[in-house]
Amino acid sequence: MDKTDLTLSVVIPMYNEEAVIGLLAGRLRPVLDGLNEPYEVVAVDDGSSDTTFPTLVGLRRSWPQLRVVRLRRNSGHQAALTAGLFRARGAYVVSIDADLQDPPEKIPEMLSLAREKQLDIVYGVRNDRTTDTRFKRWTASGYYRMMRRLVGNGVPSNAGDFRLLSQATIDVLRQLPERTGVLRLLVPWVGFPSGEVVYAREERAAGRTKYPLHKMLLLAADSVTSFSAAPLRIATLLGIGGVVLCTALAVIGFFAYLTSSTVSGWASLYVAVLFLGAVQLLCLGLLGEYVGRIYTAVQGRPSYFIGYDSAEEEPTQAEPVLSGPGGTGR
Repeated sequence: MDKTDLTLSVVIPMYNEEAVIGLLAGRLRPVLDGLNEPYEVVAVDDGSSDTTFPTLVGLRRSWPQLRVVRLRRNSGHQAALTAGLFRARGAYVVSIDADLQDPPEKIPEMLSLAREKQLDIVYGVRNDRTTDTRFKRWTASGYYRMMRRLVGNGVPSNAGDFRLLSQATIDVLRQLPERTGVLRLLVPWVGFPSGEVVYAREERAAGRTKYPLHKMLLLAADSVTSFSAAPLRIATLLGIGGVVLCTALAVIGFFAYLTSSTVSGWASLYVAVLFLGAVQLLCLGLLGEYVGRIYTAVQGRPSYFIGYDSAEEEPTQAEPVLSGPGGTGR
């Protein structure tokens, strides 16, 4: 089927989501069938270790619009999402997670808004996150404030990976040379006309979250280092601050020596050495993050490998594209 034959593609990255697939299909299919327009659902299995893949293949027998794509290994949420977006054939492409925290019922509203106002991007924005823990709400708020300072005010607050994109937007993303891009920052960066649809975030329908704290921290670190050299500037400022502090301590020590008021200074010396050592290690660590990114870019390895696509007769080869934090899963 050619791209022009489809109005909408819905991309769903999945990793060990066997418990929620039936619930997802029960809510998503009536919404899409109600559009009365040609569509496809691109379910991307990110190398799951449970029965996610065979469950999807079985579901496809009764849902012909379901398209199953499987990655050869677990490549991370952003890589699986990117694989689905780049293989989607609809004029508009909606990405949504499988956990049903983002309501599929908002998809028709997204499509209508994009058509009515000729938008290339429609973000799903959460105006109610009471189902999340207080810690999750606090960290999410801090993340988006930080991203707006680094990337610009074009980054909508409380907008995750539930969004609608036009094929024109996806074509631009496909041309970017980045290999560790974070889509929730890259999409606002392209600057295409955009709108918002608000909704209340729901609780996960079944299963366990695939984004625990350490993966959220990795996403935040990847977001910062992908879009800004600010950490290197912070390292420079820390170095300058260390020099200033040591100079001040040296002056104080010199005057103390002149006035014969010197005493045993093991405590101050101990603290100064620890401080300077911490600053140096921090600066080296930040520098290493950027050197590591250069090394990864020079290697030029594909971010994921397509092992199976139900829309094709034979498995395809690797596609070198951008992805999220490699190998971290979801």
